[in-house]
Amino acid sequence: MGQDAIDLETSLGYALKEASSGLRTAMEEVLRPLGMTITHYSCLELLSQRPGLSSSELARGAFVTRQSMHVLLQHLEREGHVARPDEARVGKVLPARLTARGHARLAQATAAVRGVEVRMTAGMTDAERADAFRLLRTMVRNLQQ
Repeated sequence: MGQDAIDLETSLGYALKEASSGLRTAMEEVLRPLGMTITHYSCLELLSQRPGLSSSELARGAFVTRQSMHVLLQHLEREGHVARPDEARVGKVLPARLTARGHARLAQATAAVRGVEVRMTAGMTDAERADAFRLLRTMVRNLQQ
C-alpha cells in the first residue's frame, strides 16, 4: 500500500460509508413490509415536523431531485396521506401537509425506524450516543463549508 493510500481498516470515511449503507439496508427492510421507501418515510417525517413545505423544500430535505419528489407527492396525495391546495396562493408553491391518514401511516413507519436506530446504537451509553451525534454534526458542518 502506497504512502498516500487509505487504510480501510482505520478510515473514518470508510467506516461512515459502511454505517450509512448498513443503516439504509436496515431501514429498507423494515419499511418494505409497510409498502414504503426511505424517501416516502422521509417525506412524511419532514411534513410532520415542518407542515407546509413545498415540493422543492421536501426534495432538499429528503436528498432527492425535485422531479422525484413531485412524483412521490402525487402518489401520496392519491393514497390520501398528503394534501395540497389546488392552486398556489403565491407563485407556483403548493405547500403540502399530512392528513390524518398520513399521520397514522407515519406512526407505523416511525416505530419501525426507531427500532433500527435502537439496534444501531445498542450497547452505547447515553453519553456515547450524545458524543457520536455531536461528532457527526461537526463532520457535516465541516463538509458543508
